Amino acid sequence: MSPLSIVLLSLAMSTDAFAAAIGKGTALQKPRWSEALRTGAIFGVIEAITPVIGWALGLTAANYVRASDHWIAFGLLVGLGLRMVYKGLTAPTVQVGERLTRHPFWLLALTGFATSIDAMAVGVGLAFINVNVLPVAAAIGFTTFVAVTAGVMVGRVLGTVAGKWAEVCGGILLTGIGVSILIEHLGVG
Repeated sequence: MSPLSIVLLSLAMSTDAFAAAIGKGTALQKPRWSEALRTGAIFGVIEAITPVIGWALGLTAANYVRASDHWIAFGLLVGLGLRMVYKGLTAPTVQVGERLTRHPFWLLALTGFATSIDAMAVGVGLAFINVNVLPVAAAIGFTTFVAVTAGVMVGRVLGTVAGKWAEVCGGILLTGIGVSILIEHLGVG
């Protein structure tokens, strides 16, 4: 996997967490750096672990599906990308009531896990194309940490609209990566 593909994949995987972080920042009374860094760390660690879990699960099945591995990776990435685009375009605008001063750890961890399910599926796809998952997982985790920290800090300013468009852009990137994997393995171009 090329460094550019890793960067694009990391950006795509962090967009749903960024969108959630904007919502978390919007819900806070006044986002502080300590809360933003804490939220970024929780999301980043979870987002770095889930592709490794998916990769391990994918390795178990990889020997049985070698002939169609590129199609599976393509299907997973394009499916997830299109789902992200759909969610970004159809998500309702959330009305914010009373603002919090700090989010509970378990709520952040649960949200971080929910936004990282797609990274687990990507990990499965990476196992099928024989990619070293550790640098990819580290890049996804670090990018998510930065994106979530920034998302919390600018959440009140940007509101939920920017979060929707970030998810749409991430979905488009993910779909593009899936198409490029298929093109590479089919020897087209």
